[in-house]
Amino acid sequence: MAKITVKDTSVTIISVNENDYISLTDIARYKSDDPTAVIGNWLRNRNTIEYLGIWESLYNPSFKPLEFEGFKKEAGLNAFTLSPTKWISTTNAIGILSKSGRYGGTYAHKDIAFKFASWISVEFELYIIKEFQRLKTEEQQQLGWSAKRELSKINYRIHTDAIRQNLIPVEVTPAQAGV
Repeated sequence: MAKITVKDTSVTIISVNENDYISLTDIARYKSDDPTAVIGNWLRNRNTIEYLGIWESLYNPSFKPLEFEGFKKEAGLNAFTLSPTKWISTTNAIGILSKSGRYGGTYAHKDIAFKFASWISVEFELYIIKEFQRLKTEEQQQLGWSAKRELSKINYRIHTDAIRQNLIPVEVTPAQAGV
């Protein structure tokens, strides 16, 4: 779990199955003290439902398109409401996660989260993308250091084994070799 700060708002990023999920709850706090209502209003939007459906169709083989069509028909109507949990359970969605308890909230795949951030504020979207890219650059730099360290460790083992096998004569006892 990582955190970035965007326009004085702390935003949590978690990794699920090697994909980054960004907290929609944290992003919504930038706009209002009631993030659940903000997310609910965003999910009522017809364009949002279409975007989510297309995203799921591209990345989720077990997505239920018939249930999606039902939401798409109702989207935009005054009486239409949709929660993240209902979207996930009905359509078998993987792009949005709803967690309860500590570190709970609504998380979305980075593609969806950036779309949500643009709905909140275009300025906020640009800042969150910039901070997210900075975080990923830092992670890559740390990963590069770790990979070099692991390669050095492996090379050291290969080196010592080669010396032991090729340079130390058979007649030398282990005690003499240790010296």
